[in-house]
Amino acid sequence: MAPKVVRWGMMATGGIVQTFTKDLLVDPKTRGVEDVCHVVTAVASSSSKDSADRFVANFVEGKQGDTKCSAYASYKELVQDSNVDIIYVGTPHSHHYQNCRLALEHNKPILCEKALTVNAEQAKTLIDEARKRNLFFMEAVWTRYFPLSIEVRQAIQDGKIGEVIRVSADLSIGEIPEDKFDEGHRMVNLDLAGGVLLDLGIYALTWLFQTIYHTLPKEKRRAPTVLGTAMTSEPRTGADEATTILLNFPVSTPSGRSSTHGVASAALRAHFDFERDSDQATPAVRIFGDQGEIQVFGPIYRPSRYRITYRDKQKQTEDKTFEFPGGIHGMSWEGDEAARCWLVGKLESETMSWDESLVIMKTMDNVRKQGNLKYPDDIESTEYPIDLKKRDPSKHVQTENRD
Repeated sequence: MAPKVVRWGMMATGGIVQTFTKDLLVDPKTRGVEDVCHVVTAVASSSSKDSADRFVANFVEGKQGDTKCSAYASYKELVQDSNVDIIYVGTPHSHHYQNCRLALEHNKPILCEKALTVNAEQAKTLIDEARKRNLFFMEAVWTRYFPLSIEVRQAIQDGKIGEVIRVSADLSIGEIPEDKFDEGHRMVNLDLAGGVLLDLGIYALTWLFQTIYHTLPKEKRRAPTVLGTAMTSEPRTGADEATTILLNFPVSTPSGRSSTHGVASAALRAHFDFERDSDQATPAVRIFGDQGEIQVFGPIYRPSRYRITYRDKQKQTEDKTFEFPGGIHGMSWEGDEAARCWLVGKLESETMSWDESLVIMKTMDNVRKQGNLKYPDDIESTEYPIDLKKRDPSKHVQTENRD
């Protein structure tokens, strides 16, 4: 049976959209996928048609046979294109709410980059809108769909390390902000909801949630309590340049006989592992069970190695390394998932459900409240439409692409 073709529209032309597009257009058979394939039929830039034209020329033309791709100078034109099945929103998270509302109100399914929004109220409004319109809507947390992540979750559910007592996860990138980012850069600019929490910290939280919360049956999942937050402000802009979060998950995994502590951290100036490319590398995620430990080596947004050690020394340590087939960066798997869900009429992905996206956004709201971190009112608002053109997203350089 021939694979079903899904036609994508790209909202934005920055680094993350370029990477996603390149991954989608790699032959799915190279990663063992034969039921779906992807084409890009439209691209839109908010700044100029020239930008969209360049994107099409550089990343689409000649890579999908005879399928044509339209270039647009506005997102409104994109969402009105009848040749688009699903839209990938790759704008800064400060703009996700407005951009997703636009797509939903034109009855377009969406795969939206993380963080889904800047607060839980915005996320809930979008979810309610998608539900009302019977539209697929998913937060693009690509790491969850890696074969490595799936294996780690399965190992926990199988009880390989016993009851999970504590999980720690860190994504710190070792950059001096004054040297690396000007004050308008999205990593430090509050006008673009800048700072480490929504950009880096969400990956640390992803590992906590996918190994503690998500590994439980749905009926046993309980939102964590934010026991403490420590934040350091970037001296020029006030955005958080370092954030550490202590969570208590009231129901432990896999049996629910305890609670589980979670420690999530992210920082600009520190680094998760300066020896990451040597045999002295240390894990950036540690999942502590009462019978063993799972260690995941960073960077945690794109890990390729994990190790399981056991309390019982007669059990041999397991150490596994993964390749990225077909030369993909790793975003193809979330694209495959979104396509499959949309094709069969699902509104959400079980691996990144609406419930979990909302619980994580509520957790980050509580973290910001404890750290007294606020974004501009129009960025936090659920009013629609709001013209955010004064918030310049043109410096949208995605952290995942720094390697």
